[in-house]
Amino acid sequence: MLDANIKAQLKAYFEKIESPIVLEATLDDSPQSAQMLELLNEVAEQSTKITVKTAGSSKNIPSFTVAKVDDVARIAFSGLPMGHEMTSFILAILQTSGYPPKVEQDVIESIKGLEGKKRFQTFISLSCHNCPDVVQALNLMAALNPNIEHEMIDGALFQGLVDQYQIMAVPTVILNGEVFGQGRMSVEEIAAKLDTNSSARDAEKLNAKDAYDSLIIGGGPAGASAAIYSARKGIRTGVVAQRFGGQVADTVGIENFISVKETEGPKLVMALEQHVKEYDVDVMNLQTAKSLSKTGEEIAITLENGAVLKSKTVILSTGARWREMNVPGEQEYRGKGVAYCPHCDGPLYKGKRVAVIGGGNSGVEAAIDLAGIVSHVTLVEFDTKLRADAVLQKKLNSMPNVTIITNALSKEVLGANGKVTTLRYEDRANKQMHDIALEGIFVQIGLLPNTDWLKGVIDLSPRGEVIIDAKGETSMPGVFAAGDCTTVPYKQIIIAMGEGAKASLSAFDYLIRS
Repeated sequence: MLDANIKAQLKAYFEKIESPIVLEATLDDSPQSAQMLELLNEVAEQSTKITVKTAGSSKNIPSFTVAKVDDVARIAFSGLPMGHEMTSFILAILQTSGYPPKVEQDVIESIKGLEGKKRFQTFISLSCHNCPDVVQALNLMAALNPNIEHEMIDGALFQGLVDQYQIMAVPTVILNGEVFGQGRMSVEEIAAKLDTNSSARDAEKLNAKDAYDSLIIGGGPAGASAAIYSARKGIRTGVVAQRFGGQVADTVGIENFISVKETEGPKLVMALEQHVKEYDVDVMNLQTAKSLSKTGEEIAITLENGAVLKSKTVILSTGARWREMNVPGEQEYRGKGVAYCPHCDGPLYKGKRVAVIGGGNSGVEAAIDLAGIVSHVTLVEFDTKLRADAVLQKKLNSMPNVTIITNALSKEVLGANGKVTTLRYEDRANKQMHDIALEGIFVQIGLLPNTDWLKGVIDLSPRGEVIIDAKGETSMPGVFAAGDCTTVPYKQIIIAMGEGAKASLSAFDYLIRS
């Protein structure tokens, strides 16, 4: 099941195991159980400190637990942890054994201090690139705190549980039987959500910080590039990031990042973060900017938690977010049939009818991918024709289970019993209304800049983008901007990085001249 190269890597990893580990499986005579046992045995063969048992008593079959020998198991995998989740399995073994995690000490202390029994379940799909972050975060928390249990559940394998909890998007986290959260979450985010006093503590620490020479708002490609260029100048540099990596963390395949033939968003984000940490940069993650003001020579950034950071220059690199349809029912059924990531959530709609909103490259690519999973795809486009590349349109038109509707305005999302059942649209040619019966709607209509908090303070374009000149300067002296939140055309990773570097150099030039 595992090739020689992977086995060699596992042998090297497992040399770090601190205490003996037992993998206890609950199996039946199904092919999936046979596969699981084969995987567990092959993994155990790579270390004398790992033992496999088959006396498990879980309700979910096949499944297995990871625990120290003679200790209570607090980490479980219901389903085969292959693909993206193989790393989650390896880390669970290491961290359960006592191998120290690469997490800030204050986060570890916050996790260890959490009280009360907490049983987490994370529903995943093996094609989801965001799911491993959540699984690994909760596995780590279970390894650190005896009050916490965590179970990974492959939604494609345990359809009964998916229906029971009405799971329509992954990752979805259940805490003690209730929905705790959806989407990508880091261990820091989860710990902060559980630790109700963390926000006040963060604000106190942030308020005590000295003023920066350059403060970057946003931790995507533009922000990371700006941080590195600023730090290399030897000036005091800070980064405020709601989520380091930004939209790139949600990107599956990247094939146009020059000099790198092919990579994935999470891998690129990890590389960006490691590069930034090579320099003296103060990264303040999980923080959201609320307002910007200027008094004298200093610029103040007020955060959501009430903290105020000051700097001589500011670089805005807040990126963009998925554009929504803004129709009745969209928010009500978000995560319950309305989705924005076909790669993550597509497997949950196997054999069902879905719609894709948007006829650009993203929409057509999504429709092509989904057509191989679902029973039928209806692509709905506002324009009178599709806008995707010709090669994509040719591929789409060759698929027998795809219907294309153009010149259509999405009007409403309808549902019943907590799930989407219908998309209502208007034929723009004759104004007639039509209903499409379906179980899922994937919205792929572009991005919106994250600039709402800057309205009335910085000049914005009609589309909400920060207006900048050739040097990245905004309408406020000392404030610069870069990346997808600006008026620079072509929202690409490589362009954002270049713009971040340019804004940083412009900010440094402003500092030495003023």
